Amino acid sequence: MSHILVTGGAGFIGANFVLDWLRDDSADAVVNVDKLTYAGNLESLASLRGNSRHIFCRADICDRAALDQLFDRHRPRAVVHFAAESHVDRSIEGPGAFIQTNVVGTFTLLEAARAYWLGLPVAEREAFRFLQVSTDEVFGSLNKSDPAFTETTAYAPNSPYSASKAAADHLVRAYHHTYGLPVLTTNCSNNYGPYHFPEKLIPLVITRALGGESLPVYGDGLNVRDWLYVGDHCAAIRTILARGRPGETYNVGGGNEKTNLEVVRKLCDLLDELRPKASGSYREQITFVADRPGHDRRYAVDSQKLQAELDWTCAETFESGLRKTVSWYLANQQWVSHVTSGAYRKARE
Repeated sequence: MSHILVTGGAGFIGANFVLDWLRDDSADAVVNVDKLTYAGNLESLASLRGNSRHIFCRADICDRAALDQLFDRHRPRAVVHFAAESHVDRSIEGPGAFIQTNVVGTFTLLEAARAYWLGLPVAEREAFRFLQVSTDEVFGSLNKSDPAFTETTAYAPNSPYSASKAAADHLVRAYHHTYGLPVLTTNCSNNYGPYHFPEKLIPLVITRALGGESLPVYGDGLNVRDWLYVGDHCAAIRTILARGRPGETYNVGGGNEKTNLEVVRKLCDLLDELRPKASGSYREQITFVADRPGHDRRYAVDSQKLQAELDWTCAETFESGLRKTVSWYLANQQWVSHVTSGAYRKARE
């Protein structure tokens, strides 16, 4: 049985990718490597218990010896690298963990992958891929009239998080140009969907709305993000892994530019429809709070290269994806409550 190695496969996007990948009975087995920090949740992978094609390994990507053992034991044909600290607010409060995981961890993983790759037979070496999953935040902020980010947009990160991801992307690029490691890089827009940790905007609003709490909106609420349904992102990664050109970068955007206030209001309206309050609207819970430091004003992602070269397009509109997301959270309140209470951590003991 062939394998792929997925890092961060118990996180939001990683877990969705692993679940999506293993729905195909003909796909490779997955070696899922996750340190299980606060954002790693094994309950997101509960449906894979007993599945012989899912091999979970609790390990730190900064641990070179552990990585070497995994490469040697499972002989993966590809690496899909999701593992990262990713919350901007947390990076402002404590940037050290972001440098350690996102920069040192990516370097360590690259070194382990390079050593393994060099030892492969020629045909397997040529077929091997290392896919770096990155973010549009490395490109910085756009003005209202600026064109969307393309693959050639200069990097201009504005937070410790985005700076750490930019550094990781540069390392991945360097390992291709210096050593010939067959790498692929994706820069995605804001993801949303099932299994999203409730500190991020969309699940935070859903959770707080249902709890009768205030719905905080930074600043004037007019910061713009391009929203990408996580299932569409997973499909894009599969496509790029299968047919992307080594050394290339591909932007993955949803084509859904929305202000934060617009997103919050849409969520309130969906909740009014799907889980109405006894009286009034969830919109009444919206409150404006002080903006966070260095808050980027607008992101927009141009995915034309991915669409033209690899024939990828989104399957979901923002409206259909958001409805699926709200419906999932309403149907999985136990998952949410286990995260907010910390009970999910017991699954790793």
